[in-house]
Amino acid sequence: MKNILYGLLILVSFNAYTHAQQTINGTIMHNGIQRSYILYVPAIYSSSTAVPLLFNFHGYTSNASQQLVYGDFRPIADTANMIIVHPEGTLDVNGNTHFNVGWGGSAADDVGFTEVLIDSISSTYSIDQSRIYAVGMSNGGFMSLLLACTLSERIAAVGSVTGSMTPTMINSCNPTHSMPVIQIHGTSDATVPYNGIAGFSSSVENVLDYWVSLNTCNPSPVVENVPNSNVNDGSTVEKYTYENGVNCSEVVHYKVIDGGHTWPGSLIVLAGTNLDFKATKEIWNFVRNYTLTGLIGCNGASITDEVYTPTLIVSPNPCSQQLTITSNLTATPYQLFSSAGTLVRSGTTLLGETSIDVISLAPSIYVLHVGEVKVKVIKE
Repeated sequence: MKNILYGLLILVSFNAYTHAQQTINGTIMHNGIQRSYILYVPAIYSSSTAVPLLFNFHGYTSNASQQLVYGDFRPIADTANMIIVHPEGTLDVNGNTHFNVGWGGSAADDVGFTEVLIDSISSTYSIDQSRIYAVGMSNGGFMSLLLACTLSERIAAVGSVTGSMTPTMINSCNPTHSMPVIQIHGTSDATVPYNGIAGFSSSVENVLDYWVSLNTCNPSPVVENVPNSNVNDGSTVEKYTYENGVNCSEVVHYKVIDGGHTWPGSLIVLAGTNLDFKATKEIWNFVRNYTLTGLIGCNGASITDEVYTPTLIVSPNPCSQQLTITSNLTATPYQLFSSAGTLVRSGTTLLGETSIDVISLAPSIYVLHVGEVKVKVIKE
């Protein structure tokens, strides 16, 4: 990310974002270096519920506080009930903040730093260890894909915006499970070119080919045109979905025709920014469906797994003892059906949290109806 962002981004407070939402500047020692990060904990977080953890890596020359605003997942976290961590890179030989992904002459162990950070956050907060995700911008996108290769035993799915993989990274990549990947990239990206740079970055096509092959997805993608809702942004978008991989994994690519080295849909609009879709929303709507074992409900009922809506959160999902509906819907009827259509629980929602006892239900797939919203629920 370029220095042009410096004067545009909002500084992060050391205090709480509100009385309940927490924006925390933290440090941790790793390999004798004091590393820093910014943690965002939403108001709806409760230690009684294990929540997803999302890593949001900044770009080259950028920093954690800039990425927090530029690729802003906080509004999603406020309703989806996830914790976001924004790691800070170290300085390379040129004095620029970066993550060591194999270029730039760096010796930083950022993979090890990430694992230590997972363990540290997990010791303080209730983290669903099967739902840890990594996303990033540019150098941060490289970092997310590197973690997919080298820390796959902890990472369930990844997203890259304007990032890529080095040829060495592809050649040495060794995930331990299928890895869902969402790649967002502009064809006019002059920093990390769409067609790659020899020795620096593989082409987006090669990156997609690697993950499609690794996941044994259908090599012929489903192609869609994203509605050109903003005709003044100078770009259009095509979406490619490679389906039916191992454990129902997919590889998704948003190809931004004439798009630049930018984060689509960001409130910080730079030259070349596409405004037809929001990268944050599409990334979350993709990665949230996966655990370390694959797509939630893989080979189960074909009902959309809607755990993120502006007014309704159902958690934990999968569940074992209790299901909680967090909503601003008061006195709304709810019904829980088995996959065979048998009604097993019913009631009405309370303002805030409504608990449903599911401990006696058999492990299976259920469907929760809250008003007109349907949510697939996995009982373990």
